[in-house]
Amino acid sequence: MLRSLHLLLTYSCNYECDHCFLYCSPSSEGTFTLDQLRKVLDEAAKLGTIESIYFEGGEPFLYYPIMLEGIKMCHERDFRTGVVTNLYWANAIEDAIVWLRPLVEMNVEDISISDDIFHFDKEEGKPSSLAMSALKELGRKGNRICIEMPKAVIDANGEQEKGSPVVGGNTMFRGRAVEKLIEKMPRTHWKEFIECPYENLENPSRVHLDALGNIHLCQGLLMGNMWKTPLSELVEKYNGEEHPICGPLIQGGPSLLARKNNFKHEESYVDACHFCYLVRKAMIDKYPEFLGPKQVYGIKKK
Repeated sequence: MLRSLHLLLTYSCNYECDHCFLYCSPSSEGTFTLDQLRKVLDEAAKLGTIESIYFEGGEPFLYYPIMLEGIKMCHERDFRTGVVTNLYWANAIEDAIVWLRPLVEMNVEDISISDDIFHFDKEEGKPSSLAMSALKELGRKGNRICIEMPKAVIDANGEQEKGSPVVGGNTMFRGRAVEKLIEKMPRTHWKEFIECPYENLENPSRVHLDALGNIHLCQGLLMGNMWKTPLSELVEKYNGEEHPICGPLIQGGPSLLARKNNFKHEESYVDACHFCYLVRKAMIDKYPEFLGPKQVYGIKKK
């Protein structure tokens, strides 16, 4: 049962992180308007199952007034709220208090902040520390999101264990991470990837929505487009087994998806996400209704 909507308020971001599974950058396109937010929230209310709405990106604080108004709309409809930010705005504790006070006063339930080497490489004056101090002064706590650089399993002799999974870091090997972070990572034979380890594609409890209308079951894997068919209708009619991409993933993971679509693949991949992402990228023109937008796959406009 769908209980949470994560709004990609904008694909635009002031950073261009190596681990970003949405390929976000300053040039990324797609930002919600207030009218679009209103329509989404009205549709969410129709479902009757949605409990919380998150504002994410890209970087939602780039559109700070729109984010605040969107949060207000959520609370008017009795939705709980959360935000995720990279803290580009936290230059001093006093400044961070100014940015965060409205969220605290509006009772935003979850304030999640990036705190990793992909965003900050120095401890001194680190925005995450400044923001945490600001939240403490405001009587609130924040949640840290820490994505470490992925590393391979090392055996007792200091050697990389052949075929071992990547450990540590929580990196998702899709999007820009496939381009930037897979070198020297251990790999597993493609036949081993017989399930999706992260998403419940049969009965999703949350989806991501973007301003282009896409409803993401997983980043770049779509339920449909809510500007063509109302969100409430798409959710109520969704059947994972009948979805041309989700069906094979549910039945046999990325391996079955590759076999059913005659994907010419390598012998091994870092993990199931790595394999699935590349299979889907190769199929994007075949299934434009269910795969996209292209910028999430690093495909630039001609």
